[in-house]
Amino acid sequence: MRKLLMLIAAAALLSGCQTTDDALTTSSSPVAVTGPTATAIAGDMANRLAEQIGPAGTTTIKMDKGTSEFAIALEAALKGWGYSVVGDGKVAKDAKPVELAYAIDGFDGQVLARLSTPSIALGRAYTPTTAGATPASPLSIMQRN
Repeated sequence: MRKLLMLIAAAALLSGCQTTDDALTTSSSPVAVTGPTATAIAGDMANRLAEQIGPAGTTTIKMDKGTSEFAIALEAALKGWGYSVVGDGKVAKDAKPVELAYAIDGFDGQVLARLSTPSIALGRAYTPTTAGATPASPLSIMQRN
């Protein structure tokens, strides 16, 4: 009986150590960025991606051609850097395009932009302004092997 009481007491003490961390919960949600904000974020992220994936003349990028203003601005920014962008699946037989995924989320009044390829993922927070957007964080770069 004494061992049982000790076991129950130990379990009660240890169970007090298990708590939920409300500070780690997020309230991020997809957000629609428009106009100058979409253009500014897409331009900066395309520039940062170009620094990581290599020369534009030899790289084709395959991405879903979304209808959001950010998707359109991102495609235009990548083309502005000289990349060929395909989205309808029509790729030359000898070409090996870099598949690109993108996401825009809102969090605490800021916008988190993410670009990912099979070898690298980029992320950055922005603060929307009337003239566009300004970076609110350093660029996050994750390289995959």
